[in-house]
Amino acid sequence: MPFHTQDQIQYYSFDLFKDAPVTHGVFTRHGGVSKGQWHSLNMGLSVGDDPADVQKNRHKAFAVLNRPWQSLSDSWLVHGDGVLVYKQPRSPEQTPPLQGDIILTNRPDVTLFMRYADCVPVLLVDPVKKAIALAHAGWKGTVLKVAKKAVEALGTQYGSRPEDVLAAIGPSIGPEHYEVGQDVVDRVQAAFGTEASSLLPQVNGSPHFDLWSANRIALQQAGVEQIEVAGICTYKHRDDWFSHRGDNGKTGRFGVLLALEE
Repeated sequence: MPFHTQDQIQYYSFDLFKDAPVTHGVFTRHGGVSKGQWHSLNMGLSVGDDPADVQKNRHKAFAVLNRPWQSLSDSWLVHGDGVLVYKQPRSPEQTPPLQGDIILTNRPDVTLFMRYADCVPVLLVDPVKKAIALAHAGWKGTVLKVAKKAVEALGTQYGSRPEDVLAAIGPSIGPEHYEVGQDVVDRVQAAFGTEASSLLPQVNGSPHFDLWSANRIALQQAGVEQIEVAGICTYKHRDDWFSHRGDNGKTGRFGVLLALEE
C-alpha cells in the first residue's frame, strides 16, 4: 500500500522504489504538533509557525524513517533551477541553507529534504550508480524543466544513465484545480511547443496547467523511461495535504525525505 502510518504520522511511498536501495517518504499533514492553520505536521520554517513545533515535526518524520536528524540536507527554495550537490550532510544547525531547487547526493549519510504545498515533488533514484536527487517544481520550475535538469545533473555528477533512473512525481495541485493566467500560458507554450496544448486543458472556460504531465514530459525528454505519478491533488485533498492555493497562502508545508541505504 502506498500510505503508511506510524506513531500517528502518515506518509506516502512509491511502488517504483520498492526494490531500490533507498528510504523515502512523502509526508501528509497528519501526526504533528503544529496548531491552527499549520495543523499538524508542518515542516516549513518560513510560514509563520512556531519554530519549536516545526523542529519537533521534522524530528518526528526523520525518526519514523529511521534517519539520523544530523543527516538533514535541504535547500532554500526559490522556484529556479539551481543545483546543490551534497558530499556530506548539511547540519540542521547551519542556517540558512544555500539556494537551489534541485539537490542530489551519492552519500548514504545524507538525507535529502524539501517542503511543498501544491508544487511538484520530483524524486529520482539511480539504483545502478547509487545516486539520488530531489527537485521542487512549481509552475516556474516546471517550465524551466527542473525535472529534466535534475536527471542531467545526476549524469554529470555520477555518470547516471537516464534509462537506469527511476522517477516519481509526488502529490501536488492537479490540473482540475490549477487555473492559470495568460502569462503562464505563454511560458508553457514557449517551453513545451507543440505539446503545450495538451498541458493546458480548459476547465469552465479558463486555462489550467497540468503540472503532472508537464513534468512527466520533461523527464521523458531527459531519456527517463521508468516514471510513476502519484496523481494525488493537494488542493482537492486539503484534509491530508497542505495546499497554498486551497488555503489562500495561509498554510504549512509537507515534507519529502529521500536517502540512500547503506
